[in-house]
Amino acid sequence: MVAETETPVEVPARAPARIGRAVAGERWIARILRGGALISGGLFLASLGMEVLPQSETVQVAIDTLRKGAASLLLVTPVARLVVAGTMLGLRGEWRYTLYAAGVLGLLAIAVGAGISA
Repeated sequence: MVAETETPVEVPARAPARIGRAVAGERWIARILRGGALISGGLFLASLGMEVLPQSETVQVAIDTLRKGAASLLLVTPVARLVVAGTMLGLRGEWRYTLYAAGVLGLLAIAVGAGISA
């Protein structure tokens, strides 16, 4: 309740837009995580379904490819989430956290590069 002697505090006009962007960013992150998990699970299930086919070299290659694709997608999904989160934080003006996200992505790139060359 606002007394007669007090003036109500006004919310800046940009606040609803900022909240809307934050919610949209969270929705994108949820979609990426959900989509990555569902597609990866679908690939794993498809590889399990192919186990009932008559065994041949072609079937084995397809099963192996599906499983590697599923595992790779499962590993890449959190990286995509980090990219989206860093971008959304940057759009909200939270530069420190955007730099943290970029730093983590840089460390991941270095680790992958070192692992590939080893």
